[in-house]
Amino acid sequence: MLLVAAATGLELRAALGVQAADVARQGEVFAVTAHGRPVLALVTGIGVVNAAFALGRALGRGQQKVSGVLCLGVAGSFDTAARPLGSAWLVERETWPEYGLLFSGQCAADARGLGFSLDGRTAGDPEAVFDTLAWDARAEAARLDLDASGLGLASSLTVSGVSADPQRARALAERFGAGLENMALLENMALLENMEGFALAYAARQVDLPFAELRAVSNAVGSRPPKDWDLPCALAALGCAAEKLLAPQAGPAST
Repeated sequence: MLLVAAATGLELRAALGVQAADVARQGEVFAVTAHGRPVLALVTGIGVVNAAFALGRALGRGQQKVSGVLCLGVAGSFDTAARPLGSAWLVERETWPEYGLLFSGQCAADARGLGFSLDGRTAGDPEAVFDTLAWDARAEAARLDLDASGLGLASSLTVSGVSADPQRARALAERFGAGLENMALLENMALLENMEGFALAYAARQVDLPFAELRAVSNAVGSRPPKDWDLPCALAALGCAAEKLLAPQAGPAST
């Protein structure tokens, strides 16, 4: 059965259309019918540590067979002209910019500087995982029997703390390619910022499970004024996109 994970109960309720009373406490897997489809659901808690721990524990317990993982939630946008508030995107690439060697004056780490991959492979192995995971988002959605038609693609950064000023946002954008004006390259840029995606994608990759990630834009990265935030709009967009994504299909994953 598909496992749907979100950082908070607020995001999970908005995405799955369930009531607060139906959502178990953080870290506990529970069964629910979402938009006509039976799924397992999990509130991981915010951040990479919570996300990795909660999903790892859920998969390790093995009480119910998990066929794949769907991450749902809100995210910030580095470029609200390209990825506006209230828009929803299927993520195809996650980068964890804080893994590796950190130097003064830099907002991101040198992932290969330590010489150790996250998954224990040698540094020269082309399959070694350092700070980035990429996947065929539409193919993974199809494997999970999800209807991803009509959703645009985006890359994302997974950070430990929300970028709270324009300087950090600009530095991340320059380092990872967001904010460039070549629209033909937009799908390969890191245009979103979240706090769990890489951890969940990595955990799924480690146990060879299909993985998909849906994010709705709630804010402009690097800005704190209320005018650059619209969480209610993002949650509404997340719910609409998730309803379409999860609509029961004819394939075997929905059974």
